[in-house]
Amino acid sequence: MNPDIASVQAVLDPIFPGLMGVRLLEGAPDRVVAEMPVRPDLCTTGGILHGGAIMAFADTLGAVGTFLNLSGGKGTTTTDSSTKFIAGAKVGTAVRGESVALHRGRTTMVWQTTITNADGRLCAVVTQTQLVLEPRA
Repeated sequence: MNPDIASVQAVLDPIFPGLMGVRLLEGAPDRVVAEMPVRPDLCTTGGILHGGAIMAFADTLGAVGTFLNLSGGKGTTTTDSSTKFIAGAKVGTAVRGESVALHRGRTTMVWQTTITNADGRLCAVVTQTQLVLEPRA
């Protein structure tokens, strides 16, 4: 049985995604939706969300999506990620991420995440591969 989204949020809160302010809104084995505030400490000069923060946000969503597909103590790690930056997000707003499964295999999963700003404009598209890890002995 897959965990509910509140349980997954509780796992994220004390680690890096929680530090960034990632808030899960929806979670299913084929789709994850979340928001993240654009705070000054996540920005570059000019009050625009840092590209690394965008990438970390997207990476979190793909990892959560993979996690929602795992069973038997399996884990996941990112093996590849490609980001296309399109527009910025201003400090004091929030970005929204939607990650959809492109491939959910036994050993790898591929997710594509779109990040939009408060105006609904596309900020970035991230495609990542998650490796499925067997439980440690």
